[in-house]
Formats: sequence, C-alpha cells, structure tokens
Amino acid sequence: MVEMIPIAIGSDHAGCCLKKEIKEYFQDKGVQFKDYGVETRESVDYPDIALVVAESVARGENRYGILVCGTGIGMVMAANKVPGIRAALCHDIFTARAAREHNDANVLTLGERVTGAGLACEIVETWLRSSFQGGRHEKRLAKIKDIEARYCHGKCLKERE
Repeated sequence: MVEMIPIAIGSDHAGCCLKKEIKEYFQDKGVQFKDYGVETRESVDYPDIALVVAESVARGENRYGILVCGTGIGMVMAANKVPGIRAALCHDIFTARAAREHNDANVLTLGERVTGAGLACEIVETWLRSSFQGGRHEKRLAKIKDIEARYCHGKCLKERE
C-alpha cells in the first residue's frame, strides 16, 4: 500500500469502533501504526487525544496521523492548533486525495457517526497513496506557515523542546 512508515492513530470514545476497523485494515495491509487510544466508549475529551497524535506528527515520531471522533470536526479543530499540523476532515475519496495533493495534509480526521467503515478505509488508503503535488500549491502552504508563525509568538512546538 505505502512505504513502511509509522502512522499515529487515535480516537475519542465516539470514534473508537471506526478506529478499530482502520487498525484491522492496517494490519491486513502491513501498515505500521501506533495507537494513542482509546479503546472503550467511556467518555474522554477529544482535544487530549488530538494533542498527543498531532504532537507526535509535529515532532516527527510519526509521519502522519489519523484521528477519529463522532464527526471529525472536534479533532480537526484541535489538531490544527499544533504548529506544523495540517489536519483535514475528509468525507469522501475526492477530498482525501485533494487534502494530500493540494494541502500536504499530515493528519486526517474522520467521523464515526457520519462515515461507514468501508468508505473510511477507502478514504484512508486514498489519502496515504496520494502525494503532495508541489508547484502552485507550494506558495499557498508557505502562506499557511506564515500565518502560523505570526500567531505562534515564540511558543511553537520546536521552540518549546
């Protein structure tokens, strides 16, 4: 499927069943991953999971991250607060491909309550198989990085270490 790179995966209580399906898919495909929780429907706060997954990607411990909650909305909002993260909420194959090709997304978010397991695995596969196209998209990513730097105020992840 893809080169053997570690993928960070995490969910809150509302996304743990879909996360399990994605993990099984990864195991079938031989994709290496690290699970950052959770495994049960016991309530947890999605920002806590989004933070550890996003930070692991920002630090380079994992090349990509996948986050699952009920809708994917909370996870994408929280993950995008981490400097260096470009998280994308995808509901279909087209947006999964565009997120990688145009936006160089390094975190994918999904919603268990809105996306079935079969489609979710297709989205994940498309997202992982797609590559950043560069070209005209480079200057747009540079502008995103400029915005991030403007509001980072010296507290970026790399500067805290």
